[in-house]
Amino acid sequence: MLYIRFESPTANSHGAHIGIFALTNGLARSGRLSANEWSWWRSNNDWFNAAYPDAATVDPTLFDRTKNPIVTCWFKDTATHLLDQIDGYLQLHQRHEISCIRRQAPNPGRVLYDDDVQVVVAPLSRIS
Repeated sequence: MLYIRFESPTANSHGAHIGIFALTNGLARSGRLSANEWSWWRSNNDWFNAAYPDAATVDPTLFDRTKNPIVTCWFKDTATHLLDQIDGYLQLHQRHEISCIRRQAPNPGRVLYDDDVQVVVAPLSRIS
């Protein structure tokens, strides 16, 4: 199995590469989206929220920086129904000149959470 992640190419001040949804949510909060883009973003985020479990509701400590300083979320390559929906986010980023790259790995890190479509991991090292 391969795990797939879309993220910023550069790390933030905490050493984390921001994932595609956080990048897009930041863009939406910045006020730079047109009314149509905002509507598309909201609708697609709602679709994703309904399409698979929110790992943070299953384990509220996953994203606690004192317990897990850096965690990353990866799609399983078998989650094609989710991966097929990412293109619109990438197009939105491209229109707003926000870099987002695709990474894949057979072992992205120490698994903290696992379900049918995703894993949340503590990265072992930087994945190419």
